[in-house]
Amino acid sequence: MSSARWGWRRLLGAALAVSAAVTVVTAGGAQAASTKAVDTSDNHEMGAAIRAHDGVPSPGAVPSSVDASVPGIDVSSYQGNVNWASYWSAGKKFAYVKATEGTGYTNAYFTQQYNGSYNVGMIRGAYHYGRPDLSGGAAQADYFVAHGGGWSKDGKTLPGTLDIEWGPNSACYGLGTSAMVAWIKAFSDEYHKKTTRWPVIYTATSWWSQCTGNGGDFSSTNPLWVARYASSAGTLPYKWGFYTFWQYSSTPIDQDSFSADISRLKVLATG
Repeated sequence: MSSARWGWRRLLGAALAVSAAVTVVTAGGAQAASTKAVDTSDNHEMGAAIRAHDGVPSPGAVPSSVDASVPGIDVSSYQGNVNWASYWSAGKKFAYVKATEGTGYTNAYFTQQYNGSYNVGMIRGAYHYGRPDLSGGAAQADYFVAHGGGWSKDGKTLPGTLDIEWGPNSACYGLGTSAMVAWIKAFSDEYHKKTTRWPVIYTATSWWSQCTGNGGDFSSTNPLWVARYASSAGTLPYKWGFYTFWQYSSTPIDQDSFSADISRLKVLATG
């Protein structure tokens, strides 16, 4: 599946009542520098490792394949205090905000970013940067839920996302493929236990193939957020037949696209 329109058709046919399986495509990339002071301890903003690893340019315009979709962005402490009204005026309808990393880091700007996006009218969610080298998946899911990653059935809160990609010290955090699959499953199961929602999984196809060995199938439960900075989403990670979000650019801030219209995004938020 290389285009958002196919994700939309699959959404229509997949089962509107099963929100856990609703998938959307989001596009985003590197965050633009903020004029505010930033928390320099947050070195792992979403997509940074993917950009560095793949070495691909980030197009500034929405790919032509993102035609029946909802535009959004994702941010971390790298952005500092975000001018949400300007992004809302520019047509961004949803946002994902970094909340946590491992079991010891929280985004210092989380409240401003998470509440600010909500207050201007966006549908928003939180994401966790996974660190399998530091602690277990369940422990990190607990930390995420306790520090902003929870979910409420208000129609404006998306299920939390697990950002799992190349690590700061090694690509696969020192884990073998079966151990990585087990770590991701432990995070996913614990998040579901605490919130009743399956977390979205943000990743790149190349990382997933390398670090899971295509040994785990999360396609029936976890919506996919695929990262690829190109004119199409390309080949998707193992077993996912379509994507829910596509991160397609980092110019001038991480650009995301949901694979269907706004009514479907609200369904994903409602649960």
